[in-house]
Amino acid sequence: MSVFVMADTHLSLAVNKPMDKFGARWAKHTEKIKENWTKTVSPDDTVVIPGDLSWGINLAEALPDFRLIDELPGKKILLKGNHDYWWDTVKKMTEFNEENGITTFSYLHNNAVRCEDFILCGSRGWYTEDKRVITSNEVDTAKLIAREVGRLKTSLDCGRAIREQVLAEEGKALEMLVFLHFPPYFKGYICDEIILELYRYGIERCFFGHIHGMYDVPMTRRYMDIDFTLIAGDFLGFTPYEIAVGRRP
Repeated sequence: MSVFVMADTHLSLAVNKPMDKFGARWAKHTEKIKENWTKTVSPDDTVVIPGDLSWGINLAEALPDFRLIDELPGKKILLKGNHDYWWDTVKKMTEFNEENGITTFSYLHNNAVRCEDFILCGSRGWYTEDKRVITSNEVDTAKLIAREVGRLKTSLDCGRAIREQVLAEEGKALEMLVFLHFPPYFKGYICDEIILELYRYGIERCFFGHIHGMYDVPMTRRYMDIDFTLIAGDFLGFTPYEIAVGRRP
C-alpha cells in the first residue's frame, strides 16, 4: 500500500477546454492519465491530487471528471487549486459524492489525514511574485496569504495531534508531509510566510503543482532544510509519483 501524488489533471469531459494548445505533452492527456494511472496505482494505494482536477465550474459540471478519477484504482485525497471553481464546502462535496456514487474521494481541507506511514497536511497556498495569480479584481495579497497560512497552520496542528497520538499509542513517529497547489519555493520565488510555517513544524518534504511547461527544471529543490517537489501532471508525464518512505524523495 503506497501513497502517490499528482496535481493538475485539468479534466474537461463536460466542457470544451482542450489542453493541447499548451504544448505537445497535453495531447490526449486524459487518455495518458487513465493508462499511466492504471499501470502504476493499485486498488489499495492512495493518490493525493493537490488541485486543478476539473475545469467544471460547479459540481454537476465536474461530475464526469469525478467519475473518471473515481473509477481509477486507489483512494483519492483532493485539495483545492486555483481552477477548481466547482469546489464547495466539504459537507456539500461529500454529500454530492454520496448522491452520485463517487466512493473513493476524500478532502484535505483544514484537517490532516493519516495515510500509511505518513500524516498528510496541506492547503492551496498562494503565489504572489509580481502578482502571478491573475484576478479580475484587485486583491489584498497580504490578507490572502494570511488566510492560506492560517489554513495551513490548522492542518499542521491537526497533523501534529495525530502524530502525537500515534507516537503515544503505537510508538511510531510518522512523517508529516505537506501538499500545496501553489509553489512556496520555485526558481527564486519564495513565499516566506508559508515556508516559515513549514520550518516551524519540522516539515522536510513539500509537494506542489500549478507550474506548467517547465520540463528542464529539477524535480526537487532544497531550501531551509525542506525538499520542495514539483508534481504537476504534465511535468510527471501524467503518471502519479510514488512518495518514498523516509526523509528524502
